[in-house]
Amino acid sequence: MSERVALIEKHLRAALAPDALEIIDDSAAHAGHAGARDGGHFTVHIISTAFAGKTLIQRHRLVYAAVADLMHGEIHALSIAKARTPDETRP
Repeated sequence: MSERVALIEKHLRAALAPDALEIIDDSAAHAGHAGARDGGHFTVHIISTAFAGKTLIQRHRLVYAAVADLMHGEIHALSIAKARTPDETRP
């Protein structure tokens, strides 16, 4: 696990206490992209009870708020692929 991924994980776990969390480092696919040298590109899959009763936009705002201080350094781009509650993952 890279230092950046560990830092993002630390922030998300502290803010949202996720039941499940996956952070994918997509930075290699963006090598040479303007701004990519200053921060990485990441995709997040997160399951948390903190999302209960929240709209998709509210969930994304919670995730972005959790990593806000990393957005101007460690993170250049963050894609939230999944932001669900534990109940939404059950069949």
